[in-house]
Amino acid sequence: MICSNMPSALHLRCPSRARHAASRPLVRSYLRRGSGSGNGATGFVVDVPAAEPHVQTLTPAPAPAPPAAPAPAPAPAPPAPLLPPASIYTAAVAAGTLKCKIPLGKAFVLAVLAGAYLGFAGLLSFTLLNTVPGLLSTNPGLAKLLAAAVFPLGLALITICGGELFTGNTALMPAAVYEGKATWGEVLPRWAVVYLGNLLGCLAMVVAVVATGLVGSNHVLPGLAVAKTSVPLGQVLVRSVLCNWLVCLAVWMALAANNLPGKLMGMWMPVTAFVTVGLEHSIANMWVIPIGMALGAPVSAGAFLTANLIPVTLGNVFAGAVLTAGSYSLAFGRLGAAFNGEAAK
Repeated sequence: MICSNMPSALHLRCPSRARHAASRPLVRSYLRRGSGSGNGATGFVVDVPAAEPHVQTLTPAPAPAPPAAPAPAPAPAPPAPLLPPASIYTAAVAAGTLKCKIPLGKAFVLAVLAGAYLGFAGLLSFTLLNTVPGLLSTNPGLAKLLAAAVFPLGLALITICGGELFTGNTALMPAAVYEGKATWGEVLPRWAVVYLGNLLGCLAMVVAVVATGLVGSNHVLPGLAVAKTSVPLGQVLVRSVLCNWLVCLAVWMALAANNLPGKLMGMWMPVTAFVTVGLEHSIANMWVIPIGMALGAPVSAGAFLTANLIPVTLGNVFAGAVLTAGSYSLAFGRLGAAFNGEAAK
């Protein structure tokens, strides 16, 4: 069959189009063919495939984006490597407040440990000094500096490992009282308990060290016990004031640092200074003088108490409570609020 687009046949079919048209509905059209004069017309029926329907393709809406994750919190700022003086005093007040609330039994145990730690420091220092007799005779200043440089071991052990030292507490606890964080009724019993604990720890270390036999030939300690109980009372008092002023400043400097090297350096310089120049520390003397006595020094218990321990203790208390805590409260705390024109906090 010849495919034609002309409407001259009843049904126009083409094999190539039939398959395509079969899939679509047919629309029947009537065509009229006539002469130009309009005398007559012949009608034809033609099946024409209907137009393909327009199919609209729906694109699915995109899925909503997941909510954005919250921004991470900013990292906390690292602590300052060294506190300024006013912040050191604030830290000292906080430390003193905690010490004023510690149970008495716990304070006693920590005080015994502190006395023992000072015994370790004394053993190291004076053993070293005894081994350099030539240097001690030709250059005593250098020999004393060498021995003093290792004595801060005691305060380092107390501060880092934990201990209650009477001389440091003479500054920290009064600072808490001056700022209204504690009372003298809380301070005084703890001073007494810690003082007795320090004494017991030092004496126990005297017994232990003598039992080792390591100091049997030590000639420095007996001579030092005699020298410390032979100083005039006025000089003893002044030496004890200056000594604990340095020790309390060592505690202050340890509080200023936020890392172990900084704390050790802060404690090392003041303690080395007081040992080198020969100042008087009541708790250290609780070990130095009794072990000298145990090694043969002609010093009685009465002389130890009246010529050294009691006056040295009083001078140490004055240095801690007045010169250290009192002066910094005047500068940064409530005692000096009126003088500085600031409201008390």
